[in-house]
Amino acid sequence: MWLDPDRIALLLNGQTPGASSADRRTRAAVAMILRNSDQGLEVLLIQRAAHELDPWSGHLAFPGGKVESGEKPRTAAERETLEEVGIDLQQAMYLGPLGEITGLTLPVRVSGYVYFLRTEGVPVLNEEVFASFWVPLDTLMSPDRHVSAPVFFDGEAHQVPAIRLPYADTPVLWGLTYRLVMQFIDICRFG
Repeated sequence: MWLDPDRIALLLNGQTPGASSADRRTRAAVAMILRNSDQGLEVLLIQRAAHELDPWSGHLAFPGGKVESGEKPRTAAERETLEEVGIDLQQAMYLGPLGEITGLTLPVRVSGYVYFLRTEGVPVLNEEVFASFWVPLDTLMSPDRHVSAPVFFDGEAHQVPAIRLPYADTPVLWGLTYRLVMQFIDICRFG
């Protein structure tokens, strides 16, 4: 499938980024960062550092975090990205929002924003991030990588839809980030 930043921006144009401000769930915002490589478009994923108080400890995710009081979600995504991986999205091409999603097990609503880096984008990780991966978009879209995988949360094992990455010792991509990736893939496939 042929995709470039301008085409993606057109496809994202119809997306609505937010829900009602009366919603009392914790607000979070993430940045889906794209870049070109020899393998086509790549997406930046991070593996969160292990921390017993973090419900997403060790999970794969996009850079991002909590929206502070009075802060716009997109601003929070940009701030958190700079803090977590040292990438200044003010220098990137903003492509548009993803639709907001809500947590299935935790009271959170997440806004996603898509950016394209014109540069290589070498992440500089802070203590909240264990590792980062530039994953070819084709890998995330490949049906062979889509699986039902066991994951542990709330003290129990659950079978969930997931994407298995081609890197050793890497957890599967599942949950909120999986749902945002699938939303992006659907937008790109079906416009």
